[in-house]
Amino acid sequence: MSSPRTISFRIPADKITELDTLAKAMDRDRSYLLNEAVENYLNEQRRIVALIETGLEASQQGNLIDDDDVAVMVDSWAQKSSTQKAKTTA
Repeated sequence: MSSPRTISFRIPADKITELDTLAKAMDRDRSYLLNEAVENYLNEQRRIVALIETGLEASQQGNLIDDDDVAVMVDSWAQKSSTQKAKTTA
């Protein structure tokens, strides 16, 4: 791992207050939380890029899903969601 470097950026004051409150509750400092946030962001972006690359490779190889099949999948998800909501409100 390379040595830490200092960067600066603008952030609204209320976010700093929230960050400091959370840091205090976690017995951590602001820098620790910001480093964690950046690491989580980078991991998520890497994951998304990998998914996109996988999809592009599949597309280039002709491994595609027909529009009608996608519509059926989406409809089934919507039905599951409606069923689950109905169960939780009953």
